[in-house]
Amino acid sequence: MLARRVLTRDEVPDCPLSTLSVFFRAETMPTHRALADARATVDVLHGLISRLGNLGVHSLPELRDFSAQVSDAQRRKRHLADPLPHAAGVYVFADGTGKPLYIGTSKDIRNRVRQYFMASETRSRMGEMIGLAESMSAIVCAHPLEAQVRELRMISSQKPPYNKRSKNSDRTIWLKLTREPYPRLSVVHAAKPDGAAYFGPLRSTRQAEQLRDAFLDAVPLRQCTDRLSPGRMIRAACALAGIGRCAAPCEDRISPARYAELAQTVVSAWQADVSALIRPLLAKLSALSSAQRYEEAASVRDRIATMVRSCARMQTLTALSRIAELVAARPDGSGGWELAVIRRGRLVGAGVAGCGVPPLPIVDALVATAEVVPEADLTTVASVEETELLLRWLTEPGIRLVRASEPWCSPAAGAARLRNWLASAELARRSHDPFADRRRLTMTSRPARAGRQ
Repeated sequence: MLARRVLTRDEVPDCPLSTLSVFFRAETMPTHRALADARATVDVLHGLISRLGNLGVHSLPELRDFSAQVSDAQRRKRHLADPLPHAAGVYVFADGTGKPLYIGTSKDIRNRVRQYFMASETRSRMGEMIGLAESMSAIVCAHPLEAQVRELRMISSQKPPYNKRSKNSDRTIWLKLTREPYPRLSVVHAAKPDGAAYFGPLRSTRQAEQLRDAFLDAVPLRQCTDRLSPGRMIRAACALAGIGRCAAPCEDRISPARYAELAQTVVSAWQADVSALIRPLLAKLSALSSAQRYEEAASVRDRIATMVRSCARMQTLTALSRIAELVAARPDGSGGWELAVIRRGRLVGAGVAGCGVPPLPIVDALVATAEVVPEADLTTVASVEETELLLRWLTEPGIRLVRASEPWCSPAAGAARLRNWLASAELARRSHDPFADRRRLTMTSRPARAGRQ
């Protein structure tokens, strides 16, 4: 708690002992052993005490007072939590005009909101928000999953100023394979029904550019923005053609049919099998490693990992979004079930079946009254964050699939089968000696099970 009071998020993202030891350059790093952890704690404490001196804290009584400080604004607003329920749901802080300032979610709304008025709440932004808040409201939900989904939707639509995440969930980045005689990869902000192939949605422009570079490293698609026509040379080829990074359609070196095969290789990787793109990059990785050009090899390895991870993410999200209706249940820990109805990657119904209550009649009622989601472009049905949230929930231990309108499965040759390779590549990246054991960087991992049926 002292570290949270003294340090800002700009300095450290969180406050475990391992992070604080690195920040304060402790002589001993924690290793989950008593002596090492104790020594690291002493070094961190010395660092925090040195910070406290600049804040006017020079004695143990002053330290106790500092740790227990609660602003006057926090004390005056404690009554806002009184009418809130002890239930799972969403809570909203609002100003005098009723405009939302902050939206959050909790398994116990009242207990969570009360923490904002205690010394344990050390975020300066939250203290400022509480000073502006004049009212509280709560939306009780059937279970925590429904609360999390409602929170995402409310933050996205109302954009409260004190929420940092999810406010721009409607903004998406896509990698587009243009519809031309000689297609090219382009980073765009919207997927349109124009007949082109789209990859995504992606989390940022930077990720889209990294993925585009990885694809272009494996397939010699053109990178220029000129409008090209078959059988007509418009200019001399660029330097990329000279080093084998472009098929040079500008000089009519490749037929539209052959170029279309190259473009289809990229689309096939998006939809199913990524191995055709990985194979040339692995050969390049092996050659660079043999030549002891380790920094370049590490860059290629990271590009492969970016490609595999992005393709696996898109394929799993697409698999869930294609299911017209899926009903799942999760044990609530008390002999009952938390129920969810999902249509095309969107939560449309939520309920609970208590201990001893037959769940199937409740499922039938939820399905009958759930929101209707028409078949449409998969990019417009639900936000990516919501679909990812549902996907994480569905893959948690104990989840049961009650019914599904069609099988929930991913391509057998999809990128998800390479998760063991991804784990090895991540281990190599963190070790800073990625090619000490070259056997880790092979494509011999056993294909994973396609998905739940």
